[in-house]
Amino acid sequence: MRDPYEVLGVSKSASEAEIKKAFRQLAKKHHPDTTKGDDKSKQRFQEVNAAYEIVGDKDKRAKFDRGEIDASGNPRGYGGFEGGPHGGGGGGPRDFHFTWSSQDGDTAESDIFSELFGGFSGRGRRNQPRRGESYEINLTVSFEEAARGGTRRIMLPEGRDVDVRIPAGLKDGQQIRLKGQGGPGANGGPGGDVLLNVAVAPHPFYTRDGNDVRMDLPVTLQEAVLGAKVPVPTLTGPVTLTIPAGSNSGTVMRLKGKGILGPTAAGDMYVKLQVTLPDKPDAELKTFAESWKTAYDPRAKVK
Repeated sequence: MRDPYEVLGVSKSASEAEIKKAFRQLAKKHHPDTTKGDDKSKQRFQEVNAAYEIVGDKDKRAKFDRGEIDASGNPRGYGGFEGGPHGGGGGGPRDFHFTWSSQDGDTAESDIFSELFGGFSGRGRRNQPRRGESYEINLTVSFEEAARGGTRRIMLPEGRDVDVRIPAGLKDGQQIRLKGQGGPGANGGPGGDVLLNVAVAPHPFYTRDGNDVRMDLPVTLQEAVLGAKVPVPTLTGPVTLTIPAGSNSGTVMRLKGKGILGPTAAGDMYVKLQVTLPDKPDAELKTFAESWKTAYDPRAKVK
């Protein structure tokens, strides 16, 4: 038998999709049911099927590329045959049968004519309902969308726009299924699904902890020492946080119900205070520091 890559008209570096496309085109062109009485087409169809059985299978393709099996799938050096479907040692032409798996795990067995022409097979099945193709689409949503929910308009592979409901509390890596929004079914079969693989974009200052939200809040030295009321951004808008006098860096304060929306209630928001000095030199702050006399030793606990 000829080299299977040569039979399918593809290079050895061809992708799985390129190999499958070439196979479909050749199988459809030379199938005996469309070229009745043409023995050359029938022989060509068998040759194309045999080639695809080798390079259309990951394991067999790898073995062939490594020289472990020949173009007929026989181990090298064990009586395999070359030179065409009627060569010696390998038996007569085989009856090829393929199994195709859909995106959502359903498996539909059919011979190649059933796959190409919508359910009509050489075994007598014709016009059977077939499920449409399912699509997988990667979708990135903002931290706020994932936390509070919302609606996003997306374009499907065939160019159609659909509105997608983003459920509140959506987590990074979760999947949204749009049932029946995929490719159309054939012969009255159901449409496929659209599977959205969701990635939640990182936020500049929020991090998620279950249904709680955490953030670091910069405060001035004066606010930490004397206490203050400061604005804090939350997922539902700014709120005022009261900082007690004498608050330290690392002090954590809770804002109840300002976290991620859950099934029954929202989580909380935890704000960690970070005493922050100016980026540029501040003369008044320097004067204050030089005049500040204290016996306090901040490193007493680490000695």
